Amino acid sequence: MEKTCIIYGSSTGTCQAIAEKIATKLGVASADVYDVANISTDTTDNYQNLLLGTSTWGAGELQDDWYDGLKKLKSANLSGKTIAIFGCGDCESYSDTFCGAMAEIYEELKDCGAKLIGRVSTDGYTYDDSAAVIGGEFVGLALDDINEDDKTDSRIDAWIEKLKSNL
Repeated sequence: MEKTCIIYGSSTGTCQAIAEKIATKLGVASADVYDVANISTDTTDNYQNLLLGTSTWGAGELQDDWYDGLKKLKSANLSGKTIAIFGCGDCESYSDTFCGAMAEIYEELKDCGAKLIGRVSTDGYTYDDSAAVIGGEFVGLALDDINEDDKTDSRIDAWIEKLKSNL
């Protein structure tokens, strides 16, 4: 596996915990897990693979720190890198915008020269709508660690297995 970092935005700690869980399962050192609020334009220089995680707020919006984080990432040289996205959402209270913030990261970075991987089938998910569904798949790993916490580990494991050949 090429050098990998995980960058997350978390307001309540859920997305941070998911990022740390993914890091552990992938064997990514804690020094390579970053809060998006603390990155700079050169944070990604030493990494080939970027796993980007966000929670979803309100009507499908990004976690607040990601707005500046995306500006920094777009200023970095991401050409030739591999990017996978994961997101946290609430499929019950916000069923109509479930994990929609992943779409914002995807849309901002899809033309940056990086290879975007890690799409996930919508099969087995319960939600009404999501901007993060493109072509019948989520643009990344969608998780609801509050209402569907019993599915979190198996979804992460399946996603990681899918990613491994590209990392």
